[in-house]
Amino acid sequence: MLLIVNAGSSSLKLKMFDGADEVAQASLSEIGTDGHRIALEQGLAKAGVPLSRLSGAAHRVVHGGADLTATCRVTPEVIARITACVPLAPLHNPANLVGIQAFAALAPDLPQFACFDTAFHATNPDVATTYALPQAARDLGLRRYGFHGTSYAALVRVLSARDQLPKRLLACHLGNGASLCAIVNGRSVATTMGYSPLDGLTMGTRTGGIDGNAVLRLAELHGVQRAGEILNRESGLLGLGGSNDLRALHLAGTPEAAFALQHFTYWAVRHAGSMVAAMGGLDAVVFTGGIGENDSGIRKEILSGLAFLGVSSDAARNDRNESVLHDPTSRVAIWIVPAEEERQIALEAQALLAGEGV
Repeated sequence: MLLIVNAGSSSLKLKMFDGADEVAQASLSEIGTDGHRIALEQGLAKAGVPLSRLSGAAHRVVHGGADLTATCRVTPEVIARITACVPLAPLHNPANLVGIQAFAALAPDLPQFACFDTAFHATNPDVATTYALPQAARDLGLRRYGFHGTSYAALVRVLSARDQLPKRLLACHLGNGASLCAIVNGRSVATTMGYSPLDGLTMGTRTGGIDGNAVLRLAELHGVQRAGEILNRESGLLGLGGSNDLRALHLAGTPEAAFALQHFTYWAVRHAGSMVAAMGGLDAVVFTGGIGENDSGIRKEILSGLAFLGVSSDAARNDRNESVLHDPTSRVAIWIVPAEEERQIALEAQALLAGEGV
C-alpha cells in the first residue's frame, strides 16, 4: 500500500492506494510546522492503516524547477534540488520538504517519491516558457513553468485508457486555483500559469494576469510582502465579489458577485483562445476540478464563449453534470473528467517501485 502525502504549512492530506484503488484517507489541519510527524502518525491511525502495511510514500511537490521534470525517488540530491526551488515556490516547497522529512523520521527504511506539479509542462517549447528578459534575469530562473501538471497528466491517462485522447485538447482545471492547458497528442504545449501559480485566469484569491507595473506600484505602496499577500490571498473572486466560494457568489445576488462571476468566465474564454491558437485548432474541451466538475453555470458561460470554434453543448446534460456534454451538432467533443491527482501520483510512484523491485 502506498501513502500519498500533500503537506501544507499547517495541514496534511493523506490518501492510501492499493494499486489504482484508494483504500483510505485522512486530513488534519492547524498542526504547525513542527507537528507533521505526529500528524502523520495520527492520520494513519485515523485511516486505520498501520505503518507496517505501507510500501512507501509519494509526495506532491509544487515546484520542480527546470530540472525535476518527472516523478522520482527521493534522494539527498533530489531534496537539495527541491530546496533550491524554494525561492520559486516559497509558500509551497518548504511545506512539501517538511512532509518528506517527517515521513523519513517516521519510517526511515521506506522509499519515498516526489511528484511535481510543474513536470507535465516540461514539453512546452522555449518560445512559450521564456520571458523577454535580459539573460541575467533569465538566469535567476525567471520563466514560465506552469502548474496543475499532475491533474493534466491524469486527464491524459484517463482519456487514453478510453481511447478518446484527441489530437488537440483544451484542458480546464477550474477550482480555487484555476488554469488552462493546451495539450497536443498528450503533451502540454502551453498553459496559463507562469513563473508562479498567480498568472492566467481569475482565481479564488489570486489576481490572475496583471501588468508587472501594477505589481511594482503595489510593492511601492505596501512593500513586497504585503503586495504578495494582496495579489495571492485577497484578490480574484474574493477581491471582486467578496467571496472565493462560487456557491456563495451565485447566491449573493449583488452586483459585485455577478461581476466576479462574469470576470471569471470572460478571462477563461480569453485565455482559451490563446491556448487554441497555440494548438492550431481544437478537437475537444475537458473540464476538471471542483468548479469544472460541478458548476454548470460557469461551464455554460465558458462554452458559449467558445461557440465560434464549433463548440455546442447539450444544456440538459450540462445541468446534470454528465460526463459527456456535447450535442450532436458540435464539431468539438466536450467532457467532464473528475480530478485524479492523488491516483496519478500513486500510479507513477508505483511504476517506479516496480521498476526498482522494491
